[in-house]
Amino acid sequence: MKSVCGYCNLFYVWRREDGMGGTAQPEGHGAGHREAGTGTGTTGTEHLTVERAGATLVLTLNRPEAKNALSLPMLVGLYDGWLAADEDDDIRSVVLTGAGGTFCAGMDLKALAGDGMAGEQYRDRLRADPDLHWKAMLRHHRPRKPVIAAVEGHCVAGGTEILQGTDIRVAGESATFGLFEVRRGLFPIGGSTVRLARQIPHTHALEMLLTGRPYPAPEAERIGLIGHVVPDGTALDTALEIAERINACGPLAVEAVKASVYETAQMTEADGLAAELARGWPVFGTADAKEGSRAFAEKRPPVYRRA
Repeated sequence: MKSVCGYCNLFYVWRREDGMGGTAQPEGHGAGHREAGTGTGTTGTEHLTVERAGATLVLTLNRPEAKNALSLPMLVGLYDGWLAADEDDDIRSVVLTGAGGTFCAGMDLKALAGDGMAGEQYRDRLRADPDLHWKAMLRHHRPRKPVIAAVEGHCVAGGTEILQGTDIRVAGESATFGLFEVRRGLFPIGGSTVRLARQIPHTHALEMLLTGRPYPAPEAERIGLIGHVVPDGTALDTALEIAERINACGPLAVEAVKASVYETAQMTEADGLAAELARGWPVFGTADAKEGSRAFAEKRPPVYRRA
């Protein structure tokens, strides 16, 4: 069996330098300042910062000196962050962003080619779970809470691959996207040859995959890769505003809707409608559903209790 290091070296050799309204608040989870590592069961790693903003978990790729190139500490921190969000019922949404004005420039080619990757202390985690890096990159894991990407600067190669595992995407107007792997004689094996053509029109997906060219944020929005282009430096604020709107909704309903969208995506219409009914009908019997209707009738914000 190949070693974990072999997986990383074989699959991820990417280059850093390519050119590149008020809503109701859930009870006890108002919007406010972000608090590092509070109540999540994980405090992050040296390359992944974990914070709470109300009911939103904020995961920050934090290696700005390397344009947030992926590292072992970052991958381990990401995976732990996804698990923490899944397991903590007080968390209703997740925002993924990057420090230092960059989202993620893919894997660290220089480290892989020469000095080796930082974070040797995490290799036991990867040996224990050879799939961990794929789960961290959302290739083999789908969080049950909505994930919003807040992108500034470079979001290329592995950055664009992680992006495809998120649900809602906001980018600063100077952000850059792209899948550069073919320019290096490599394969974008983080899921892009499967996911991209399901998320944007076929011709745009193939052009992005086969040319390896960069895409500025306005073009990425036009082809449907991202949903919002905002002034530089405001992507995180916009993502948190979207998260607050989600947090004000019934959490059982939100999670059921997300699950239904993904699990029915490749079904026939008949099978999809049957699966939607099985997933959605039980939501109507919850206490939260009754609370939503009651709050509407009483003209007050609902207080959802995940019940």
